[in-house]
Amino acid sequence: MSLLSVLAVLAGWAASGMEGWAATADELEQSIREKEEAISQAQEQKEQIQANISNIQAMVDDLEDTKDDLQAYVVQLDGNLAQVQSRINELKSLIGEKQEEIEQTQAELEEAQAQEEAQYEALKVRIRYSYEKGAESLLEMLFSADSFGELLNRMGYIRQMNTYDQEQLAIYVKNRELVAACKEALEEEEQVLEEAKAEVEEEEAGLETLIAEKEAQITSFQSDINNKEAAIAEYEADAAEQDAAIAALEAAAAEAKKQLEELNKPQVSYDGGMFQMPLASYKRVSSEYGYRIHPTLGVNKFHNGVDFAANSGTPIMAAYDGTVVGAAYNSSMGNYVMIDHGDGLFTIYMHASELYVSSGQSVSKGETIAAVGSTGRSTGPHLHFSVRLNGEYVNPWNYLG
Repeated sequence: MSLLSVLAVLAGWAASGMEGWAATADELEQSIREKEEAISQAQEQKEQIQANISNIQAMVDDLEDTKDDLQAYVVQLDGNLAQVQSRINELKSLIGEKQEEIEQTQAELEEAQAQEEAQYEALKVRIRYSYEKGAESLLEMLFSADSFGELLNRMGYIRQMNTYDQEQLAIYVKNRELVAACKEALEEEEQVLEEAKAEVEEEEAGLETLIAEKEAQITSFQSDINNKEAAIAEYEADAAEQDAAIAALEAAAAEAKKQLEELNKPQVSYDGGMFQMPLASYKRVSSEYGYRIHPTLGVNKFHNGVDFAANSGTPIMAAYDGTVVGAAYNSSMGNYVMIDHGDGLFTIYMHASELYVSSGQSVSKGETIAAVGSTGRSTGPHLHFSVRLNGEYVNPWNYLG
């Protein structure tokens, strides 16, 4: 065999082998270590998911001590609701991350399997060539040398071929290990995903349990004939506290406007446009604006807004452009948002499970500002939507388009 033939064989072997073998053995080893770390992390995540499940029964039991004080009971239970909701949010975030990781690992697995197949085919070609012509060709190449110098050169080429064979075999072995690691990581990540999904369902069921417990307790307290007068007095005191909180926010907004006037700076101004519905979808209007017979107190009471029954987590949207003047928690309103639309016009959104805006923030009509919940003096998931004009409640339907 001529030296030119040997070089051609070596070049052809390299081309057939390296086409799918861009990674070196060291790079593959690093990828394997990364997958092993991902496997370990996934196993830890599974353990954390199982260990961090909310103990709903313990929460319910702890509420027993506050049942005689409805306000304290509501505040404590709302704290539990917030804790469980936070846990649900964490799990949903983990689900999103894990789905992305699974897609990435699946892509890495498919790439590694394609490389393994290409390597295997190249190895078969090399083994077949070595079996058919290997020793004979090497001897022919050595014995046909015209000089001692050429013999040394040809021996060097043979060593290069042997070294290359060993390197490619090592890469093939490492790539097979990477395929196995990717498969194991994929399996672990899918298990974490399933654990997280099951845990979200369990936590959401726990959330509903707490809301049902709250509804039962508020209804029981307000319906008890022995508590009737006390319940009515507490309801009125609660409403007065709510009005005071809202009035304070209105006063603060008025003071801020006054300061802007003195500085000749632009102010929020209502342009007379129609509001949009604060919920994109809702089951029904569960309570209208105006005087009504209170469902549990049995007395005629003024309802200062419209209640929209909706599922927990339903997005609550700003009815119109404005500036957030309040975004906080109150034992009566629960988590609430209050928006200044200018010219003495405000909207209030109560009982949210979560708030997505903060005081001082500008919002646009239709922007998501919170999520439906059952915090505060609420007996089920809904949005209490109120409109105030110049310090007085007005019918929201006058503004809703």
